[in-house]
Amino acid sequence: MISFANAKINLGLHITRKREDGYHELETIFYPFPLYDILELSRKEEGDTTMEITGMDLELADDNLCFKAYRLLAAKYSLSPVHIHLHKQIPFGAGLGGGSSDAAFVLKMLNEEFALGLSVEQLEAEAATLGADCPFFVQNTPMYATGIGTDLRPIDLDLSDYYMVLVKPDVHVSTAEAYRQVRPQAAEHDLRELVSLPVQDWKFYIKNNFEEGLFEQYPQIREVKLALYEAGALYASMSGSGSAVYGIFDEEVDLSELSSMGEVSHPLKL
Repeated sequence: MISFANAKINLGLHITRKREDGYHELETIFYPFPLYDILELSRKEEGDTTMEITGMDLELADDNLCFKAYRLLAAKYSLSPVHIHLHKQIPFGAGLGGGSSDAAFVLKMLNEEFALGLSVEQLEAEAATLGADCPFFVQNTPMYATGIGTDLRPIDLDLSDYYMVLVKPDVHVSTAEAYRQVRPQAAEHDLRELVSLPVQDWKFYIKNNFEEGLFEQYPQIREVKLALYEAGALYASMSGSGSAVYGIFDEEVDLSELSSMGEVSHPLKL
């Protein structure tokens, strides 16, 4: 069984409160982004569940989210062992949710392969135990997210008329590092109302709270955002906790000249 696990971007990200348990509450809009990891899952006759990673030079650790997704369901439903082949294409440390997407897709693949009959709500609940971004990838449609990112409500948002360019500078930002840089504050406006504005007006109102602290520490990320605006982006923002920056354009553009600033995607239709 093969699945294509897509990335996500954040349209706005407000860190509103730090809870007593150490987690942060937020407000954001998750939007699917057409950049994919490729997952292949196959049953094994015997032995333990195994995994291999190709595409990027990543260390395979026992706490890999795909392993954790398998163990989560195997403990409840006595699944037979499987082999997971992950061909990695979504950059890590980029704020694009690649690891979370991989884990959520493994849950969905196991649900189908072993005919577990888990509902969307049950899959989202299982995914929430793996990571805050994971539940979004179960339904994989635009969502308004609150709480720690696991309280999801569908939002009517269609950006299919626009193109997006993604630039990933040679910077790795850990989520823990990003949260150390941010100061929680209440959002001035409801993001659901802001995204109803024309896209070219978003730059005046829709903010990512992680940007201020990370731009100071990694000025090259700020430079990417400025370069995207100079190239004609209607809106540009860092995604999630960074370091990838996306630009939304109303037409297809060639931004190969930005390659000195990082890895540049081809313009992708949203």
